[in-house]
Amino acid sequence: QKQLVESGGGSVQAGGSLRLSCAASASGYSTMCMGWFRQFPGREREGVAGISAPRGTSTAYADSVKGRFTISRDNVKNTLYLQMNDLKPEDTATYYCAAKLPPCSFSNIVTNPGYRMDYWGRGTLVTISS
Repeated sequence: QKQLVESGGGSVQAGGSLRLSCAASASGYSTMCMGWFRQFPGREREGVAGISAPRGTSTAYADSVKGRFTISRDNVKNTLYLQMNDLKPEDTATYYCAAKLPPCSFSNIVTNPGYRMDYWGRGTLVTISS
């Protein structure tokens, strides 16, 4: 059974950094597009960053995080990462990783709010204080 488990969330002050990790419990993720989403209280999840399969040579970011967040993947470790720098209070949210079986479009993760992902983690909370 495929599972995704996020870690690395926490509380930091504005301007700080966090690195989120998403560990996949089984093989097969290297063929999947993967992405990070976040959800603010009372709002729908939104795509934050997407990465192509298998090598992650192409990435896409929401405008709100472009230049501050970096998505990457390590298929040997079956792990997805999100490096978050220059964090702002408005980045406070629960962050989820997700994977989509091929065929998939990594850019749709951030441009298509209705893009359906096949596997989801349970989320990790990120809190940024001013």
